[in-house]
Amino acid sequence: MRVCVIGTGYVGLVTGVCLSHLGHDVICVDNNEEKVKLMQSGQTPIFEPGLSELMHSSMESSRLHFTTDLGKGVSHGEILFIAVGTPPLPTGESDTRYVEAVAKGIGEHLNGGYKVIVNKSTVPIGSGDWVRMIVLDGVAERQQVKVTASSSREEISAAFDVVSNPEFLREGSAVYDTFNPDRIVLGGNSDRAIAMMTELYEPLIQRQAAEDKSLPPVPLVVTDLSSAEMIKYAANAFLATKISFINEVANICDRVGADVTQVARGIGLDSRIGNKFLQAGIGWGGSCFPKDVSALVHTADDYNYEAQLLKSTIEVNRRQRLSAVEKLQQELKILKGKTVGLLGLTFKPNTDDMRDAPALDIIAQLSRLGAKVKAYDPIVAQSGMRHGLSDVIVETDPERLADGCDALVLVTDWKEFADLDFAKMASLMNNPVAIDGRNFLNRDKLESAGFRYIGIGR
Repeated sequence: MRVCVIGTGYVGLVTGVCLSHLGHDVICVDNNEEKVKLMQSGQTPIFEPGLSELMHSSMESSRLHFTTDLGKGVSHGEILFIAVGTPPLPTGESDTRYVEAVAKGIGEHLNGGYKVIVNKSTVPIGSGDWVRMIVLDGVAERQQVKVTASSSREEISAAFDVVSNPEFLREGSAVYDTFNPDRIVLGGNSDRAIAMMTELYEPLIQRQAAEDKSLPPVPLVVTDLSSAEMIKYAANAFLATKISFINEVANICDRVGADVTQVARGIGLDSRIGNKFLQAGIGWGGSCFPKDVSALVHTADDYNYEAQLLKSTIEVNRRQRLSAVEKLQQELKILKGKTVGLLGLTFKPNTDDMRDAPALDIIAQLSRLGAKVKAYDPIVAQSGMRHGLSDVIVETDPERLADGCDALVLVTDWKEFADLDFAKMASLMNNPVAIDGRNFLNRDKLESAGFRYIGIGR
């Protein structure tokens, strides 16, 4: 099928590349000329395992193209994905101006032929009808027709339907998640549009690119527009709540002498609970959980409902980010004049994303308390990223990080951090203390290397 993906962030680029790998003819559109030139040269603007290889393969097969020309993309695609960002506003609601601009642009370029317009961006509940209205405004502006409440699609010569197709991709595992989805959600009120989307995703539904092709077909959930939009928010809000719950349990464990890792295993074996998202630590961050939970709270407020549980989820997470600093204060007492090294900066491993990363709050608090902050992150060290890190000495390897430190804090559980030369690192430190902010490191290994090990809820 012919596909146009508008927006080449994490969601858009991964969607476009993976659909082209499945055999569809894809054009990805972005208004950033430098970014498009980079992608046209075969380079990915984001770090995502496996993405670069798939991108090269699809480009060589001429199934994947990049352009800044929205009209070209709209003309090409039978299915048009809107995959631009919806960052949070200070109020907590989503900033939908980029979605609005794209929807209007699509309308201005629609010219015959039926299209399915897909909301892939995480948008406020009710945005399906809103996007339809904006597209019609764009069509009318191009055709110089006044749109009224009674205007029909035929009157303004535009044949399209809007579908909500929320994404459930994890940064760092987005390619895997695309080919191995737990479910595919389609929201809409047009049988024709749902049929076209089902055809698009048939290779995924039948697990043609899955790691385990023997599994049964992927569940296809077909709903109305609003329910599909709510599924996305509800899923992320539940997962964030689950993390905040185990972090609250960890804080109680710290006070009563229990080990949260053992508690998490014990409750995770209950099939009603499950063992995922029960790893206590310094909290969640990134581009999805913070934005989506806040947006759902804001939606509830708009409809005169106070989402107390979700507000508590956010507050527990805010406090949890500074738990590592509290443990440093308990261990080192006065932090002013001390040097603290952070192992990891990105909000999770296998990504270069620093959006709402817990590391940024830890850095700000340590700097406020007068500590010198050093950091090492595999991706940050390679890329040279320095945004938001003006108060940090970014080192190029773990041993340089440890040199002269009074304590280390594991912030991001990069796999390679489990196998560092901790004995060498301890010998380079003023005071070999390790705060394991993700309960990821091996306590026995660190203690035998000379560290004092301090976990979260342990």
